[in-house]
Amino acid sequence: MAFTKLHLIDPILKSLEAEGYQSPTPIQAQSIPYVLEGRDLLGCAQTGTGKTAAFAIPILQLLYKQKQEERGPRKIKTLILTPTRELAIQIDESFAAYGKHTGLSHAVIFGGVSQLPQVNILRKGIDILVATPGRLLDLISQGYIDLKDLKIFVLDEADRMLDMGFIHDVKRVITKLPAKRQTLFFSATMPPEIQKLADVLLTRPAKVEVTPVSSTAEAIDQSLYLVEKKDKPSLLLHLLNNSPISSVLVFTRTKHGADKVVKFLHRSHIASAAIHGNKSQNARQNALSNFKSGKIRVLVATDIAARGIDIDDLSHVINFELPDVPETYVHRIGRTGRAGNSGIAFSFCGADERDALKDIQKLIGKNIPVVNEHPFPSDAPAAPVPAMVRQKTPQQKPGAGNRGKSNHFKFRRKKDKIPSSHIAAHK
Repeated sequence: MAFTKLHLIDPILKSLEAEGYQSPTPIQAQSIPYVLEGRDLLGCAQTGTGKTAAFAIPILQLLYKQKQEERGPRKIKTLILTPTRELAIQIDESFAAYGKHTGLSHAVIFGGVSQLPQVNILRKGIDILVATPGRLLDLISQGYIDLKDLKIFVLDEADRMLDMGFIHDVKRVITKLPAKRQTLFFSATMPPEIQKLADVLLTRPAKVEVTPVSSTAEAIDQSLYLVEKKDKPSLLLHLLNNSPISSVLVFTRTKHGADKVVKFLHRSHIASAAIHGNKSQNARQNALSNFKSGKIRVLVATDIAARGIDIDDLSHVINFELPDVPETYVHRIGRTGRAGNSGIAFSFCGADERDALKDIQKLIGKNIPVVNEHPFPSDAPAAPVPAMVRQKTPQQKPGAGNRGKSNHFKFRRKKDKIPSSHIAAHK
């Protein structure tokens, strides 16, 4: 199917052609018609499936048509609420790319720098606002944002909101919205609390689920390295020096761990940078910009960036440490293998991480192939896939992989919470 079959207007088709888009992904092909009809939508899709375009493209078309009929100052007609700074920026960039010929204005707000210059832009009026919860509530309380004219509300990465401790802020934002609106709700997994939130927010929604909730993308080649904790830095250096890795996103559990990895790589003369919650906004954006441009080969991140880094040609992901939450593994490795490309994911597993490995393999329903030929092998055996997982079928209900694990979604690291003091805007 081509985008022309989705009844899109010429200004948007022109932008998509300039971006090199030819055919919609499954979630785009299924979601766009529903959104254009004005229906509420419940989308369940893993990262890297083209979800942002699935809501940005039809929203731009709806607002463009409304704009032709309305006069007067611009008022916020669409709000996209998302958990991280990086993801907010990239959603805003998508609106800029797809809507460059529509004349619609947009802004993104999140914590990090002085709000004054950006508040002035909000005062001039915008059509589309992309925001993280804390900064949005802050500006609403100061009287700079009024949502009474809102027509469309998008809640993106709902399960990540829960995981990061923003669910109460999300509920506060919902109380500020007009009752009559179109709501689009997206989540990669559907734990019980997220399902309850969707039931409250949505009215007779269309449902789109393009992949099994707990699956990992088929385009990603996964490998497991059993290695002692002390040998992980040396194994990372070995892979960087002996594998054709053009760009790699390395994940650690903690901010301190990310900084330690970067220091080790610098001593080994490998250009790298860390991105996590303790870094200033400018430092994070510079690191991401340098990584995208190829100035640095390695970006080391904590899980706050797991769904906020969108790089189509990222060749590798390395789990320097396995995540505590099994679903996070899926989101981490989903940073590669995007936009139809193949990708490679290496995971390091120490003796103290074998329980986490069992949970991951149970969730994805298969063993991660073990690489035995490397200089730093561990003697401990790999974790097997439990027999019950081998019987799992593709028809597993959304959220089934999370039963009995609701505590996994509680926010663990309060210091990773996004500060609320920044707006960046574009017209």
